[in-house]
Amino acid sequence: MEQSDLMRMLDWTKGKLATGEEPPWAWYQYMKLRETLEAILAGMDAVTTDHSPQSEERQEKHLRLVESNDPQDNTPHRPAGLPIQTPM
Repeated sequence: MEQSDLMRMLDWTKGKLATGEEPPWAWYQYMKLRETLEAILAGMDAVTTDHSPQSEERQEKHLRLVESNDPQDNTPHRPAGLPIQTPM
């Protein structure tokens, strides 16, 4: 989504709030949307990736599925029925 699209949504949201004709539940939702859009736009202004080499590399690559050879549960299993010895 482009920054201009977010700005257009923010303007629309501010317009809805300025009329004062919205029901209370809708006003609350518009306020949350306004705050969220303002936070996203502020974050976009703080981050610049236009000329970074990493962003250029990532644009050329695509996601791919990779099989993991590392088992997630590498804890040895205890046979059922054996008593557990606790340290004293």
